[in-house]
Amino acid sequence: QVQLVESGGGLVQTGDSLRMSCVASGHTFTIYAMGWFRQAPGKEREFVAAINWVGGDTYYHDSVKDRFTISRENAKDTVLLQMNSLKPEDTAVYYCAAGRRYGSRSYDRAWYDYWGQGTQVTVSS
Repeated sequence: QVQLVESGGGLVQTGDSLRMSCVASGHTFTIYAMGWFRQAPGKEREFVAAINWVGGDTYYHDSVKDRFTISRENAKDTVLLQMNSLKPEDTAVYYCAAGRRYGSRSYDRAWYDYWGQGTQVTVSS
């Protein structure tokens, strides 16, 4: 079992930045690819970004490319999501996830085995 705990969400204004963290425990962190997803009210959970086991490859949803950066600090069992130039449409609950696979379907929720409890991000206009 892997436990994931997100932090760093909050209420910000359009154009602001946030840095979110997700700390993993319970299993060897480096065997897992990591992802961030988000879910807005009334919508399905959608993919945001993913990173492979060693952090050498990343993958983003088009809507956040060039604004968000995913990274990982394996020595700290932590994955980060730096969010810049935030927009009201970025408002959602953000979840981190861990899975054993990484590749062309890293946007697929089914590729992830463990999920955090989520942290709210609200961007006001």
